Amino acid sequence: MIEEGAYSLPDGQLSLSGPRARPATGTLPIRGDLAHIALAERYLCAHYVIPHLRTVGAAGADLLCQQRDRTDVVTRLEPGTRVEALDYAGNWCWCCLGPEGPSGYLHLTELEPAD
Repeated sequence: MIEEGAYSLPDGQLSLSGPRARPATGTLPIRGDLAHIALAERYLCAHYVIPHLRTVGAAGADLLCQQRDRTDVVTRLEPGTRVEALDYAGNWCWCCLGPEGPSGYLHLTELEPAD
């Protein structure tokens, strides 16, 4: 994980040299609509986001593959783990541990309150 403010916009025009294999769910922080800004020069996506840091709460949390309770667990996050929040939808946060992953979903209640 990188400290907040460490990511910047890429210089110049973004372009790709050819097709790329789609990363497996729970690995790189990229979805069909959104990707981590650090992936902008490797993966074409409709939107890129510069993440902001959040902290996993005292109970720890399971990083999930999908935004629902009964789904596969990507990894277990210990209390105090810093994550990079990329998107929020309802009671869920899509986040990652860094631009190389892993990535997944957490309940907002599993995160400490935002600063």
